[in-house]
Amino acid sequence: MDHARSTISKIFNGEPRSYTRFNLTQNMEGENSQVEMKLSSDMDEEVGGNGVGEDLNHAKEPYVVHKPAGRTPKNVCFMVATVLLIFIISYLIGYLSHRKTELAPPSCSRSTFEESITEDSVKMEADPLMDWKDVKSLLDQKMTASSIESAFSEFASKSHQAGSAGDIALANKVLGRFKEYGMDTWTDGHFVKLVDPPASGSNMVTFKGSDLGELRGYLAYSKTGTAKGAVLHGNYGQMDDLGKLQDKNIALDGRVLLVRSGKISFAEKVANAAKLNASAVLIYPDGDRRLGGSTQLFGHVHLGSGDPYTPGFPSFNHTQFPPVQSSGLPSILAQTITVNMAATIMKGMEGTSAPTGWVGVGRLGDDKDMVTVEVNNVLSEKFINNVFGVIKGFVDPDRFVVMGAQRDAWGPGFASSTVGTSVLVELARAISDMVKNDGFKPRRSIVFASWSAGEYGSVGATEWLEGYLSSLNMKAFSYINLDGVVSGFPTFKASASPLMYTLIQRTLREVNTLSDFGTLYSAVPGSNWEAAVMEPLRLNDPAYPFITFSGIPSVSFRFTTEGAEYPYLGTLDDTRDKLYGATSNQVAKLAVSAGQFAGKMALRLVHDHLLHLDVEKYIRQIRTHVFAINSKIQKVQSMQPQMLPKSLSVHWLISATGSYSRAASRLSNEIDNSNLEDVAMCRNINDRIMSVERDFLSPYVSPRETPFRHILVGSGSHTLKALSDHLDALQNDQSDADADLFRIEFALATWTIQGCANSLAGEVWSIDNMI
Repeated sequence: MDHARSTISKIFNGEPRSYTRFNLTQNMEGENSQVEMKLSSDMDEEVGGNGVGEDLNHAKEPYVVHKPAGRTPKNVCFMVATVLLIFIISYLIGYLSHRKTELAPPSCSRSTFEESITEDSVKMEADPLMDWKDVKSLLDQKMTASSIESAFSEFASKSHQAGSAGDIALANKVLGRFKEYGMDTWTDGHFVKLVDPPASGSNMVTFKGSDLGELRGYLAYSKTGTAKGAVLHGNYGQMDDLGKLQDKNIALDGRVLLVRSGKISFAEKVANAAKLNASAVLIYPDGDRRLGGSTQLFGHVHLGSGDPYTPGFPSFNHTQFPPVQSSGLPSILAQTITVNMAATIMKGMEGTSAPTGWVGVGRLGDDKDMVTVEVNNVLSEKFINNVFGVIKGFVDPDRFVVMGAQRDAWGPGFASSTVGTSVLVELARAISDMVKNDGFKPRRSIVFASWSAGEYGSVGATEWLEGYLSSLNMKAFSYINLDGVVSGFPTFKASASPLMYTLIQRTLREVNTLSDFGTLYSAVPGSNWEAAVMEPLRLNDPAYPFITFSGIPSVSFRFTTEGAEYPYLGTLDDTRDKLYGATSNQVAKLAVSAGQFAGKMALRLVHDHLLHLDVEKYIRQIRTHVFAINSKIQKVQSMQPQMLPKSLSVHWLISATGSYSRAASRLSNEIDNSNLEDVAMCRNINDRIMSVERDFLSPYVSPRETPFRHILVGSGSHTLKALSDHLDALQNDQSDADADLFRIEFALATWTIQGCANSLAGEVWSIDNMI
């Protein structure tokens, strides 16, 4: 505009003054306002006869513009047209320049993004530009056997028990790597109660007065003291096994139960024995020719996860609670023994023959086969540190997937911790490099976690979950566990939330076998991949607390040998050589495949607009439970009518199941018809998907008393499985059956399912009679 004015001034000669005059007085009085323009060629004319004086009296007299001599009407018209043309051109240039500035996308530097991210910048900058095929290809290129081998060498350690100097050294190595990759890092420290073997002396087991030998292995959180009783073989210590003993009219009261490892966790074996009033439990390694006769076993017997002395809340140093302990701590003694020690006991046992199918067990034991168990373990407080690194998302940075691996081990722990830690760090390196150098922009964030005290029952991970319970299940949409991902080959096994089944199936199709002649999916035997691959989530699975305590969909997986589990977990023989021998020296290649499988699941979850979690997968599982409950209620009402009145109906449970089914189908239809470019709509759909696992946590039980609150895969009287078992007890008129308690739990479970359906349906104003 200044340029235009300058041009106008030159047209009219001299150094001009131009102004616009508004007759404000007349305008305020309601008369027509006048706009007057004066253009003067020099200062003398401006202050002359028609100058300032007349200007000050413009309200009373009309203002006249005097034409300088020599300017004809033709010249004036020409000049006016020129002025208008220049004015229009200048205006257009100014408008276009301003508009261009407005439309230019804002730059998004890393530092600015980490501090704050706005919706506008997301729409302009954050859409992932990389095709999914390119994302997969990049990960495959960066995950190599040579890099994994280097990581093995870096993170292998002979001694890194939780809270030890070796554990701290490894934590610093992991933290250093995360920082080297340019990730935001932090640590999470806790003061937890861990258990050590006796500081002086040892634990002791005697059979018929003879000491069985030195015991270096032990079971953390066992009750301490001395117990004496007749030994009784209990096979694997499962309730079915103990039921067979009861069928033989053999009572467990006061007996020392001898069981072998496997099938279920050590904690479940001890809990089952305690239910039937056994006095102690001895656990020995299941028969495997690869194990030496003197191999010592280590483990824990806390029927739960986390620090059992701060149940349901985190073990922060400033937490001031009165003394309290988990209900999952055992009430009886428990100790591990070697294969040779177990053989000595079984050779001297008398009594009746073992049930059919109890391979390797001769006699069950007689009242004269006395065993004394002495446990002197020491409880101590130790400081542990979890280490984290994050790759932030570009659209929803506050939504994230977590990949984690335990860092500690009883001994070398090559399979239990070194491989998982190496895969974790290599994935962090590969994906960070993809973001930094290859233009990959994840929509959501990826958190990498190195846990401590995993051997004591996922203590580090559980304390983190407890510390941030109120926010994690609103933001963390998946957990991928990397513990024990290689323990054999070529069989692939996984355990997970049903929400992740479809994602697992798709990812199996995207990872090649070691021979590259096909994918992992093509190598699955049979026509039913779920039956061949998927296993139920168990209490000792590190992913278990994530789904059952925090409501975060989770997955664990591993390469293993069909029918022959890796025998060295929980022993001091879990070394590099042992694992290489169990996999025909294929550990590095298998670790690469494991990294590709975990990495592609995580990348799919952060790359696509909508989360690949299948809410319809829970429908079949719910219906299976409801069908069983309905059938058993009818039987109880028929056989034990005094227990449950005829008025008790399964109608509302069936209705709640239907509500969930319709809500899941409705959401699937919304996804099919959704506009993926609508950021707000995608976030709304993803939040509803994330709510499913969280809403299956019963809100009617205490996280402190019943931490695993999930009604479908958790544990406790609130679960659908417990309802079914309770009906069996009612039908058999068992002493512990309580009809009123059943009806309460039945009603609460029904409303938990209905509440999940309501949340999945969307906002409260979206819920109608169709849901």
